[in-house]
Amino acid sequence: MGKAADPGEFDRGQIVMARRLGTSITETARLVGCSRSVVVSIHAKWINDGDTSSRRQGVGSPRVIKDKGRRRLYRLVKQNRCQTVAQLTALYNKGPRASVSKHTVQRTLLDMGLCSRRPTRVPLLTKRHRQFSLQWARKYRE
Repeated sequence: MGKAADPGEFDRGQIVMARRLGTSITETARLVGCSRSVVVSIHAKWINDGDTSSRRQGVGSPRVIKDKGRRRLYRLVKQNRCQTVAQLTALYNKGPRASVSKHTVQRTLLDMGLCSRRPTRVPLLTKRHRQFSLQWARKYRE
């Protein structure tokens, strides 16, 4: 489970100013829209250091497929929806960018909301089915 995002610089300034004006911790948290513990820690940091900036960085390695690559992958999927992940990976790797694994492509597709589906096989209506359907429609027609 990931941590919540840190408040931005504007919210940090609001916390400091509200606390300097004598607003309670609960009221300040409600005003900014964060927890009371965040208000306390940011105000304490400002009192001790005179600074409210966060040194927290992102977690994990940077994404291999950036926004431009995601758009390209989306176009590849839309060109032919019947392609497998292995085929999409091969097409994506033909481009000028770094090569990616099929697991990365699969994860990106799922993140974009594109998941595999099998078309449903529906039997065709027989002549008898059509007659029953027509009879029912005539019976309940008003």
